[in-house]
Amino acid sequence: MNKPLRRIAIFCGLLILTLLIRDNWLQYVKADTLASDDENRRVNIARYATPRGDIIVGGKAITGSVENTSGDYKYKRTWTNGPMWAPVTGYSSQAFGANQLEKLEDGILTGNDDRLFFRNTLDMITGKKKEGGSVVTTLNAAAQKAAYEGLGDKKGAVAAIDPATGKILALVSTPSYDPSKFAGTSDEDAKAWNAVQKKNNPDDPMLNRALREVYPPGSTFKVVTAAAALENKIVSGIDDATKTPDPYQLPKTTTDLTNEHGTCENANLRYALMVSCNTVFAKMADTVGNEKMIEQANKFGFNNKELDTPVRASESVYPEDNEPQNAMAGIGQASNRATPLQMAMVASAIANDGKLMKPYMVDQLKAASLDTIATTEPEELSQAVSSETAQKLQEMMETVVNDPQGTGGKAKISGVTVGGKTGTAQHGLNNKEKPYAWFISYAKLADGSSPVAVAVVVEDGAANRGDISGGGLAGPIARDVMKAVIDSNK
Repeated sequence: MNKPLRRIAIFCGLLILTLLIRDNWLQYVKADTLASDDENRRVNIARYATPRGDIIVGGKAITGSVENTSGDYKYKRTWTNGPMWAPVTGYSSQAFGANQLEKLEDGILTGNDDRLFFRNTLDMITGKKKEGGSVVTTLNAAAQKAAYEGLGDKKGAVAAIDPATGKILALVSTPSYDPSKFAGTSDEDAKAWNAVQKKNNPDDPMLNRALREVYPPGSTFKVVTAAAALENKIVSGIDDATKTPDPYQLPKTTTDLTNEHGTCENANLRYALMVSCNTVFAKMADTVGNEKMIEQANKFGFNNKELDTPVRASESVYPEDNEPQNAMAGIGQASNRATPLQMAMVASAIANDGKLMKPYMVDQLKAASLDTIATTEPEELSQAVSSETAQKLQEMMETVVNDPQGTGGKAKISGVTVGGKTGTAQHGLNNKEKPYAWFISYAKLADGSSPVAVAVVVEDGAANRGDISGGGLAGPIARDVMKAVIDSNK
């Protein structure tokens, strides 16, 4: 063979070898990546070729599927009471993807999860069509309805937890959206999607305020400051005088902090929480110190960047800060920020004698055959406070609700012991914006068990500034949610 032909033969051989390597790379190394690529149209055609499995609340499906009359996608997702359940389920759209449980548990819902391999193989042999599994939630339908209807047309959020297990019983965010309206690929779906985007809707209905929005917690945080003071022996008894001046000069400043209600000079802890004395809790936060305040807040779940429910919750922050800012953070202001879920965790830990359980909203994953694939077991996050301190905090929170001078009287439930704490959180430049109304609470039954702890935040821009209070706006919502849980357990 002459030299030019030999070179051509070698070159062609190298081309064939390159093609073989490329072919094997695509078929074996990149196969899974390509098969799951969102740009691979076949993936979505296969995903929507069969009805999607359901998300279950209280034994009933809150989702479904409907057959399309046109297009490549055979089935489209539907929801029952979509706006009420969207903060739990998220959306699943043929055009815009998915989020929250619809995305996190997509493998189960489509039937493609590796844990369904044996069942899918058996169905293939028998000729049975592949079916999606179901996601069984921890949610309480009555509590969810009470929270959603309680918020009504107000902007805000509710989170309710079972203190003993961490099961999330209600998770509501308003304003909300109906994921059914953009589950498909039509022009109408596109219009509905655009209508709920933040750039087109300043109310941002797709924001999950219960999990993803952080607010100044206001006076609801005073229970954490009280916990820090008791745990660090700054005070020994909740009825002991605190030697607090009124007004209280913030440390290293000439600024006087005052109170909205009551006579707070030398007030004891019980009275200070009952009428929400700013001066007492700011002074205590300063006495405890920033490092110990952070330590206590962390035990309640603050500064946790990886809190998955399984939907990831935003980090609630008790900050490293200087002395005057730490004093203000101790009353839930300054740079102190918390999600409604976080403040429900605070109330639940206190109700559970100091033990904080990890919040979760997926109870079980099931195959289409109803075989259980996975079950979530309750998990302890921390011992937030000692049982002795927790019982003192319970006494104080119950005084807030039961004493005629207390700010939480509207949360009372006949025949049930209720502990609570109101909060009115200032925000905006120089606190010029209308404040947020907060309420955290728990219910305790005659046998000593506590079936529910709740946090409510209301951003009511329609109310007069002077009429906004945690007890007035948020307290009745918390009461109705707690009552719904109690009644549904009877």
